[in-house]
Amino acid sequence: MTWTLHCSTGCGYSAPGDTLASLCPQCAQPLAVRYEVAVPRSAIGAEWSLWRYAAALPIAAGEQRVTLGEGLTPLFELPALAREIGVRRLWVKDEGQNPTASFKARGLMMAVTRAKALGLPGVCVPTAGNAGIALAAYAAAAALPARIYAPRTTPPPILNSIRAYGVELELVDGHIGDAGKATMQFAKETGFFNVATVREPYRVEGMKTMGYELAEQMGWELPDAIVYPTGGGEGTIGIWKAIGEMIAWGWLPSDTVKPRMIVAQASGCAPLVRAFHAGEEKATPWENPETHASGLRVPGPFGDRWTLRTLRESHGDAEAVDEAGIRAGTFTLASRAGIDAAPEGGCALAATAQLVKTGRLSGDSAVVVYNTGSGASYRF
Repeated sequence: MTWTLHCSTGCGYSAPGDTLASLCPQCAQPLAVRYEVAVPRSAIGAEWSLWRYAAALPIAAGEQRVTLGEGLTPLFELPALAREIGVRRLWVKDEGQNPTASFKARGLMMAVTRAKALGLPGVCVPTAGNAGIALAAYAAAAALPARIYAPRTTPPPILNSIRAYGVELELVDGHIGDAGKATMQFAKETGFFNVATVREPYRVEGMKTMGYELAEQMGWELPDAIVYPTGGGEGTIGIWKAIGEMIAWGWLPSDTVKPRMIVAQASGCAPLVRAFHAGEEKATPWENPETHASGLRVPGPFGDRWTLRTLRESHGDAEAVDEAGIRAGTFTLASRAGIDAAPEGGCALAATAQLVKTGRLSGDSAVVVYNTGSGASYRF
């Protein structure tokens, strides 16, 4: 194995890369993958998918890749919107063009690939929507049984998409936290691999490819700020991990200025925003979470410590957007840029505008906003 597992908190725990792992057995926090040798930029392949970065992913020679052609999503520069918002340059990276129509394809691809390599009997996940679709698709591609738990309030088009892949779908009352409890119990009873956000070390590895792609698409440069709509936190964590790896491995110059990582959340469910501005190391679960952006309806993200640490290391920020602002941002991306954005993407665009207006994001900034999913998943 060219990688090992280490506790993300730095408590000192480590294990071989082929260890079946969930959380750190010493402190019950997420584990992270660490590569034992530097991966040169020359190792990037020619494959037109995120697998061009296979040398920097946790897969051993001879192991099966479970893939549907994910990654290499487009990066659109939007000069007119940049002027309107008041920043120097603005891009949108459209993750809605992934298989299964969201960024979740990246992480669930990697989790299912590892589950297949480890010979596990099946996989399970709690979902606010898009993770369920992605797991259903990749489990089908891997011929692995899957059980998915989702809140009853999940948009019907998303639930119907999950069912279309032939997996077991259980609806639960409450929010994704309640679905998470049911998933953990099912995994304990059956031995299925629980691939909930950062409760295993591999989804972040798939997510980090968004950072590799961004740098490559920008000619091996980075923006001043990255605005990411954040529920569980794995996308923000993954991109920041990729940036650190690229500098450490020489893909980027050692004096590269890292971007500010900024999370966007809905004002009806903003535990990370509240914790960040209160100077807390962890987030207190949000009571009565409400937002039509179901991917942001995560009241108690398990990756809270890791995400908040990422924001502070990057001198970043966190901003909440109300429901009207989310809808306006979503419509702007569709009507002004032709991007069929999910409301999470609309939230990120609106958060960017709010930060510029309040002076927390410089008008001289070059900014990348991530749209994490397709708006089609939300239409009834």
